[in-house]
Amino acid sequence: MIFKWLENYIIFVNIGDVLLGDRAFCAYADLILLKNLECDAVFRKHQARKTEMRRGKIVGDGDKLVTWQKPQKCPKGLTEEEFAALPKTLIVREIYYYILIPGFRSQQVSLITTLLDTKTYSTLALVRLYDDRWDVELNLKHLKTTLGMEILRGKTPQMVRKEIYIFLLAYNLLRTLMWEASTTYGGVPLRLSLQGTRHYLDNFIPELLAASVTQRHTIYRTLLKVIIHKTVSDLLKAAALRYRPGRSELRVRKRRPKAYPLMKQPRHQLRQQLQTA
Repeated sequence: MIFKWLENYIIFVNIGDVLLGDRAFCAYADLILLKNLECDAVFRKHQARKTEMRRGKIVGDGDKLVTWQKPQKCPKGLTEEEFAALPKTLIVREIYYYILIPGFRSQQVSLITTLLDTKTYSTLALVRLYDDRWDVELNLKHLKTTLGMEILRGKTPQMVRKEIYIFLLAYNLLRTLMWEASTTYGGVPLRLSLQGTRHYLDNFIPELLAASVTQRHTIYRTLLKVIIHKTVSDLLKAAALRYRPGRSELRVRKRRPKAYPLMKQPRHQLRQQLQTA
C-alpha cells in the first residue's frame, strides 16, 4: 500500500507495519490515516503540544493514555471532505522519559504511539524501539557522506533519480556483504565498518572479474573473511549507551566556502554579461 503523508512524502507500508518518525510527522490526521491502513506509529511528540502530567490515564511509570481532540482547522495536504471524515477524538499512548547521557542534546523525550496494549508493548520496549531510529540517521550519513550522495551532479530530474538509485544500490550491496560476512563467520553486522567494506570490495573487484566461476566463489569467501575483521571500535558500547565516552562535537563547519557569489543564472547568460561588461 502507498501512504501519502501530509507533507507530500510518499511512504510504502504493509498491514501490521510500525512506522518510526521524529516529531515533524506527529500529526493528528497522519495517525488516523495510519490506523485506517491497519498500521501503527511511534513518533516523537511535536514541540507544539505541551506535556501535561495531570491529563490522561496512567498505565505505567512515565506512561499514560491521552485523548487527542480533532484540530479546528484543516491541515495542508487534506481536502475538506477528508478532514470532515476524521473522527473527533483519538486515544494515543504517551511515553515520556529522561536522557542523562553526556553529549545528548535532548534531556526529556515524549513519544506518541498508537500501540495501546501495555502488556504486548511495554514501555521499555517502545523506548528501545524509538532509540533504534538513530540508526536511520547514521545510515543517511553513510549515504550522504561516506558514499558521496551529498552533492548530486545530474542536470535533469531523470538523471538525479538515476543517481539516487545508483547510490541506494551501492549502499544495499555493501550492507549485504556485511550481513553475509557476519552470518557466515559470526559477528554483529552493525559492528562492521561500511567504509572498510567499501575499500575491500574495490580491491577485490579486479580479482573477481578476472577469475573463473570456480575461483570466484573462493575469492568471494576470502572477501567475506576480510570484511569480518574490519570492525568499528567501541560500537557495541555505543549501541548500548548511544554515545562514545568523551565525545561532544559542535555543529560547525570547518571548511570555508569560496568567496564567490552563487550561480543563479545559466552559464551562457553569465558569459554574455561578462563579455558586455
